[in-house]
Amino acid sequence: MAFRVRGSRPLPPPLLLLLLWVTGQAAPVAGLGLGSDAELQIERRFVPDECPRTVRSGDFVRYHYVGTFPDGQKFDSSYDRGSTFNVFVGKGQLIAGMDQALVGMCVNERRFVKIPPKLAYGSEGVSGVIPPNSVLHFDVLLMDIWNSEDEVQIHTYFKPPSCSRTIQVSDFVRYHYNGTFLDGTLFDSSHNRMKTYDTYVGIGWLIPGMDKGLLGMCVGEKRIITIPPFLAYGEDGDGNIPGSAVLVFDIHVIDFHNPSDSISITSHYKPPDCSVLSKKGDYLKYHYNASLLDGTLLDSTWNLGKTYNIVLGSGQVVLGMDMGLREMCVGEKRTVVIPPHLGYGEAGVDGEVPGSAVLVFDIELLELVAGLPEGYMFIWNGEVSPNLFEEIDKDGNGEVLLEEFSEYIHAQVATGKGKLAPGFDAEMIVKNMFTNQDRNGDGKVVAEEFKLKDQETKHDEL
Repeated sequence: MAFRVRGSRPLPPPLLLLLLWVTGQAAPVAGLGLGSDAELQIERRFVPDECPRTVRSGDFVRYHYVGTFPDGQKFDSSYDRGSTFNVFVGKGQLIAGMDQALVGMCVNERRFVKIPPKLAYGSEGVSGVIPPNSVLHFDVLLMDIWNSEDEVQIHTYFKPPSCSRTIQVSDFVRYHYNGTFLDGTLFDSSHNRMKTYDTYVGIGWLIPGMDKGLLGMCVGEKRIITIPPFLAYGEDGDGNIPGSAVLVFDIHVIDFHNPSDSISITSHYKPPDCSVLSKKGDYLKYHYNASLLDGTLLDSTWNLGKTYNIVLGSGQVVLGMDMGLREMCVGEKRTVVIPPHLGYGEAGVDGEVPGSAVLVFDIELLELVAGLPEGYMFIWNGEVSPNLFEEIDKDGNGEVLLEEFSEYIHAQVATGKGKLAPGFDAEMIVKNMFTNQDRNGDGKVVAEEFKLKDQETKHDEL
């Protein structure tokens, strides 16, 4: 929630204009009176335990009320209209008695108010609604209060001990929130949807108050952000948010990143001999713990009891992990932090990795098998026989079938005369090599088709 909504404010309907005119006839009168029906009487029927702010002249309030005559006959009710009465206090928009009665109220406070005629509609009354010289009773419940001078209020109630980076303009943030009105009514919650709210900060994707409230937060930090309506959804509101409502958001930042981020590598341990470093094409075996930026564990090869094995640079892992495993030696331990655009992106992995999540990998490299030069899947470890085709063609019929070819290549590997690219299916490599030599696709290779790697540039076979 807390996304930006734009739109013009519609003109109030004629009936609402009439109500505002009726309730705005009398000017405010200072002072409170207690005693007979000739004076304003206020009974505080419920006062909340916490009251950080009370109504002052000049504040804008939203309240519910039921208006009755002394005999109990109802003449008006905001509940019947399904919306609060929204008005400035002390600016002549209310009858004088109500202007006075609202001052000093807390949000969620309930007052019973008796207003004498001189502070209501006097000897004239309101034709067809309020008889002349009527004492009016109001049962008032204050829902909301703000002032045009208010700013975004921030209360941080938890901040992690370590905070190496804070949210800045243009960062992309994932956070959980509960959104309530000032009276505590919940209007939205990311927790209920079991999904974070994911958005950019400071570029107009959020209401202005939320943009301001998120700046400077750490991963794991929790704060309450109170936003006046002119920095939220304004007079019009949005959906289930009424117009002129103060919004209170309880925020927990899960992670954030910037689109310009690259991976971050922190090496925690290197063995004394760290001269052989991993490179593209090498076959690696390593352990890892994978977690989110807030520490939530996603996966662990240690828990599974087996290593994760890849060929570096072959696209077998996300790009950020491929980058994070480069120039690493056996025995080294490092932490790699991967932003989502180098990880699993906006989509994530269903049921495993949330969309747009920053990933943290704690890695230990256990084994490194050097790869082949780029572009090769098989190399010779010595001089190549000048009679290579004849050696492969054991039966001397001038044709080499796949079985003959495969048997020969595996024999060279077994005796150390040749080497297949590590980390790949050996049979698949040999089959691809044979297919590349079988240029006419007839299932056999003849001497005229047979060529070594340095005799052509189109294939990777020999």
